[in-house]
Amino acid sequence: MKKIALTLLLTSGLTMAYAQEVKEANVPEAVKAALTKMYPDAKNAEWEMEEGNYEAEIDVNKVETSVVFTPTGEHIMTEVEISKDALPAAVHGYVATNLGGKKIKEAAKMTTAAGVVTYEAEVDGADYIFDANGNYLSKEVEDKDDDDKKSK
Repeated sequence: MKKIALTLLLTSGLTMAYAQEVKEANVPEAVKAALTKMYPDAKNAEWEMEEGNYEAEIDVNKVETSVVFTPTGEHIMTEVEISKDALPAAVHGYVATNLGGKKIKEAAKMTTAAGVVTYEAEVDGADYIFDANGNYLSKEVEDKDDDDKKSK
């Protein structure tokens, strides 16, 4: 079950890599209703479409938050910006050991609808993905030409 949830999460992360902006008027009502149900105070959502799913970027208590839904409004994943210090210690250890002491620029906590947690650490223009314990899972690199990310 853990492997299935992890695969779903990684697939969701990859789909987020190929996003296109969408006007709110083109977002299905079920998706907007699901966002409002989860975050009643959410205003000025910025919408993107990612391989058939919709991502709303919102601020929740001044914290950057992204929520991904299917076209029918089913919640897939939530990504919340966190402080670098909130990352598991193993993430910091991985960066120090494997990335030549480079600095983590941004960090996020990602939680699937099933409750599977992963972390993202942006280092030197790439996103490194870690499991809930801080074990390295994958790397996504942004394509400089079109802002798409590619997994490695």
